[in-house]
Amino acid sequence: MKSNQATAGEINKPKGFQLKSGVGLLILYIIIVVFFSLKSPYFLTVNNFLNIGLATSILGIIAVAMTFVIISGGIDLSIGSIVALTGVITAQVYESSGSLPLAIISGLCIGVVMGLLNGFLITYLKINPLITTLGTMSIGRGLAFVMSGGSTSSMADFKYLGRGYLLGIPFPLILMIIIFIIAYFVLKHTIFGRTVYAIGGNEVASRLAAIPVRRNQMLIYLICGLAAALGGLILTSQLGAGAPQAATGIEMSVIAAVILGGCSLAGGRGTIIGTLLGVIILGTVNNGLVLLNVSSYWQEVARGFVLLAAVAIDQVQKLRKK
Repeated sequence: MKSNQATAGEINKPKGFQLKSGVGLLILYIIIVVFFSLKSPYFLTVNNFLNIGLATSILGIIAVAMTFVIISGGIDLSIGSIVALTGVITAQVYESSGSLPLAIISGLCIGVVMGLLNGFLITYLKINPLITTLGTMSIGRGLAFVMSGGSTSSMADFKYLGRGYLLGIPFPLILMIIIFIIAYFVLKHTIFGRTVYAIGGNEVASRLAAIPVRRNQMLIYLICGLAAALGGLILTSQLGAGAPQAATGIEMSVIAAVILGGCSLAGGRGTIIGTLLGVIILGTVNNGLVLLNVSSYWQEVARGFVLLAAVAIDQVQKLRKK
């Protein structure tokens, strides 16, 4: 008879990047690239691919944290409102104090507070993650509008984080790549990474194996809130202002990228590499549609189809395992 420790040890083994899934995504990406290359002469250029990287940097950074959340069996719909509230708070603190470091720290603190709030409500009060983050999404967005009065707050001097270049490469893109590398190492080669898979695979077995489930779940939601706040700082730098209506709907794009990359909404399965591919595919599709002068309304329709397709893929994979 196997002990609880042995059972948890089996759960703790992170599932590697499946070749078939990775090849499928790569083939899909190649098809997308070929299609847009034939349709637009401006697509297959170095500058355009740098633009794709810049445009997807915020999405990618938040998607990394969302990967941890979804693998652990959770969900976070509040990230868009955290992005907006971070921008508003950062701009207002800078306007009142004139201190850029203080403004940045204030913005990051918003992410920490919102992440801890989500984690506490989900782990200690046992409120469903979907309901919890839906509520905090409304709270965050509402606070952003209340504190700004519905208007944007200028922050024109905050340039480098969102608009800077290093060796000809957009700094947000470099930051996203670094975060992906760190997350890959953490998820695949650390005890915390194995714990994330364990909690998502079987929370009860994880508790029986003396894994501090609540503490780790709190940390996971804290990371997600912090990533959203960092995305808010980058967006504020790009816009040169804090806007309460910023990042509306970004949570759907983030979730679509993560699920498209192979994460299961049921938890326990997913990889950082898969998420990276999902982010790149979504970013490339958005860029291609813009180059083809497709209406923004139809772009929204396309994003909806991508989200449905991502969830459908997840369902098919679960049915195959039964």
